[in-house]
Amino acid sequence: MDDVTNDSGSQVILQASQVCKTFGQTRALDNAEFELRVGEVHGLLGANGAGKSTLSKVIAGHVFPDSGKIIYRNRALSLRSAREALDCGIAIVMQETSLAPDMSVLENIFLPELGKPGRLSYRRLRQQAKRILSDLVHEHALPLDTEVRRLSSAQRQLVEIAKALALDAGLIIFDEPTASLSPNEVEQLFGIMANLRANGKALIFVSHRMEEVFAITDRVTVMREGATVAKSVATRELTQTDLVRHMVGREIGSIYAVPGLRSPEAGAEETFAVEGLRALPAVKNVSFRVHRGEILGLGGLVGAGRSETAEALFGLRPYQAGTIKLNGKAFRPRKPRDCVKAGIGFVAEDRRVQSIVPDLSVRENLLLAHLGAHSGFLLNYSSRREKIAELLDLLDMPASRLLDANMLNFSGGMQQKIIIARWLMLNPSVLILDEPTKGVDIGTRSSIYSMLRRIAERGVSIVMISSDFEELLGVCERIIVMSDGHTIADLPSAHLDEEKLTLLAAPRTSTERNTKLLQELTQRYGGAGFWAIVDEGRVICLNAVVAEASADPGFQAGESPSFDQTAIPTALQHPQDDFVAEPNGERRTFLMPIPSKRGHDLGWIGLVTTSPTPPSVQNVRDLVIGFSALDHEVEAA
Repeated sequence: MDDVTNDSGSQVILQASQVCKTFGQTRALDNAEFELRVGEVHGLLGANGAGKSTLSKVIAGHVFPDSGKIIYRNRALSLRSAREALDCGIAIVMQETSLAPDMSVLENIFLPELGKPGRLSYRRLRQQAKRILSDLVHEHALPLDTEVRRLSSAQRQLVEIAKALALDAGLIIFDEPTASLSPNEVEQLFGIMANLRANGKALIFVSHRMEEVFAITDRVTVMREGATVAKSVATRELTQTDLVRHMVGREIGSIYAVPGLRSPEAGAEETFAVEGLRALPAVKNVSFRVHRGEILGLGGLVGAGRSETAEALFGLRPYQAGTIKLNGKAFRPRKPRDCVKAGIGFVAEDRRVQSIVPDLSVRENLLLAHLGAHSGFLLNYSSRREKIAELLDLLDMPASRLLDANMLNFSGGMQQKIIIARWLMLNPSVLILDEPTKGVDIGTRSSIYSMLRRIAERGVSIVMISSDFEELLGVCERIIVMSDGHTIADLPSAHLDEEKLTLLAAPRTSTERNTKLLQELTQRYGGAGFWAIVDEGRVICLNAVVAEASADPGFQAGESPSFDQTAIPTALQHPQDDFVAEPNGERRTFLMPIPSKRGHDLGWIGLVTTSPTPPSVQNVRDLVIGFSALDHEVEAA
């Protein structure tokens, strides 16, 4: 039967009206309303606990409503199971993955088909899976025969997305699909979603990230406390302030603009130093330093080795080489308890699996780190009473909730704040946070950022891992960039933006191709070659090959000097379609801008020579354009 057509002429594939759902004493949905059209991406927004995930699960057959009406393709829908929803062409990509951990990636992608009668052709399924992953630009990132339990959180999320795409559903719900993805991977996902929309699919997109909502959605519906407070509003008619006001019921300023933000004091002591860390296979050569009261960001794409680095530093993963210094003294953690006793706290990426004990009360969860640091027969909880009272004020939580019997009664954002507060019980000198705002709404993110800055102001050194480059830039004073297990840059956040971070974090396989180009340039013409971002009086070097020391440009990969700190300031300030000579006549430099096929700025390729008769500019240009490695690099970017 044909879908309903609304006043705008678009087909309505789904209508939900007066949907209610209660869990115990909690009213999760309160007469919720929702409408979805064919060929649109519809944003479903709200703070933690607003009811958006519950409504998504009702539509997908995971939860049966107490009352209300859902019309799908002009017929009343009364789903009793997720299987019935799949049979109707409705799929959901869950925020918390629902995969079979002991089965392979291939088996999980086609999990719904495994329950059907008849024989399966694994050869056909493998070919289809490769096509899907190729569309996701992750054909090699997800080995089909690997067990899902061996995958990272981000890789598991990609399997969920591939599973939904394999169903060829007419309606796909994406519940926080980008929580573990890097900016590049988010852009790739949005490209896939745009293609699905163009092919007539109806998509529901649940997200906390404002920039994503404005980038991909056509309309939005906002929920608060289980009710719909803004229904089917065109995204182009809204501002970020409008959305935040609908979501939290009040005005809030920029989530990053917190009064009192400051960098650590000049000459602040170095509290934590890592040099040459190797924890194979994921961590190959990692080095960084963090000072007292500093928030240091650890950025990179999925698979860069950031989480594995944190696990090695906290004694959860053995490491084969490298040195760690804590407060100036050598430190070698062999197990987490060594770190806890030394004053190092760690908030893991997957809070449900790695951080909370759901059947323990809030008070007991808060005191878990205390138990790890405490020795003796008695628990000695009384010694922490004053600290608990202080932390309750920091959490903005009444003391009566300390005895709440189940942590799962709290929103994801409050769970995360309690986990962070757990480590503050021990007055740590270093706190490592892995994706601290994953799956958290904008209002709670703002309070977590404020909480982290208050912690830093007390002198705690914070190392923050995040796949959200905007978050790193907004919260951290300095950012360490990782790629394929290596640290490749250590730069002040003021020198960076999201595009620069994305280029710096490019996989080393891409950098190796670019290195071959620079080697070819210097082998043919001598001198030095580099790939860099040139912007606002500063150069950020992405890669460099120096064949002749006399032609050294004065910077190397990962550095960001100002023009006047380099050996080629004139060429950087005034790039031309020819070699530009420095006033002293020692170096001549040709700079060539490199755009991607979609018009994105990929930086500049430079050749520096000390020869009085530099090579033909056209020959250099032809070599750069014709070099297959660069073509591959441009395509990947």
